[in-house]
Amino acid sequence: MKPIKLVTPISGDLDAPTQNLLGLAALAAELGAEGISVRDLFARTGVDAAQLEDAHARISHRQRLAIYRNAMRLAKRSDVGLLAGARQRISDYGIYGYAMVSSPTFGDALNFSLDHVTMAGPAVRQISFRIESGTTAILRSHGLDTLGELLPFAAEFWRSSMIVLFSRVLELPFPSKCMIFPYPPPIHWRNYERLFNCPIDFNADRMEWHFDAKVLDLPCPNANPITAEICQQVCDTVLTKHPGESDLVRRIRAACLNSPNRFPPASDIASQLGVSLRTFHRRLADGGLSYQSIVDEIRRSLATELLENTHMSIDQVAERIGFADATSFRKAFKKWTNRSPTDFRSPERSRQN
Repeated sequence: MKPIKLVTPISGDLDAPTQNLLGLAALAAELGAEGISVRDLFARTGVDAAQLEDAHARISHRQRLAIYRNAMRLAKRSDVGLLAGARQRISDYGIYGYAMVSSPTFGDALNFSLDHVTMAGPAVRQISFRIESGTTAILRSHGLDTLGELLPFAAEFWRSSMIVLFSRVLELPFPSKCMIFPYPPPIHWRNYERLFNCPIDFNADRMEWHFDAKVLDLPCPNANPITAEICQQVCDTVLTKHPGESDLVRRIRAACLNSPNRFPPASDIASQLGVSLRTFHRRLADGGLSYQSIVDEIRRSLATELLENTHMSIDQVAERIGFADATSFRKAFKKWTNRSPTDFRSPERSRQN
């Protein structure tokens, strides 16, 4: 892994519906144990309780913070954020969690989680990762000023969620060295050490999580290269989706990616969705789309991801995204991007040749 990494999980438009609801089920369950309904938790946020069961539902960063604000107001216990995070399961994070748990090593899982951290719904503007002296790995949260009074709750929920998720990926207690928080000790501060199992520093000028760098090399007990690849491709495609796209387009994307034969004929997808082929094409045309345009966009997204972030050959990328040969892939990629795959991957080298 690179010694320094910086990710920016929050869109500049705080009202853009770019976040899914992964992880919020645990918060709803914890409040439910106190007799507080999901409807009350989501009151006046513009989010419907049914969206917790919808993998395609999206909310804005501002809506997520409104849910946190309701949780703080409604909860009978001050440590509800810690308790809710401790309820997390791999399945609560859906495809994101399964991609992590099936990664070869924890370092691979962490790298993936940071690259796709938007899916986990963080509340901070930036997250950085570095390794100091080769022994201590450090995750640092940046841009905390926008959280105001929500900072302690957001920090508790996020940190407890992640330490539980990391421990489940490893099937071992996570080796934290210390946690640093930029606010005074809350009344339930003793619960921090019990949950995080490490020294806690409050009233700091930063928010960091220090852990043993050796954990990065540990193999994940449930590693599975096929599962990891499929999950990562799905996550990559999810992150390329545009806010406001129709439910039909989302369902088509999911059907294509879950099909044993990648990108099946339109008739197969229409049948899976329970509509006639004529109705299928008409509904897409009403939105100015075609089935082929959706397939092309998925292929383009996967191709650019593989070209940018893997050492696969052009032939391998072509095969991976469903082309019969590299020549057809090159023609299609040139049409999508006005660049050849080779030039897209290495423009400087291409100009020199």
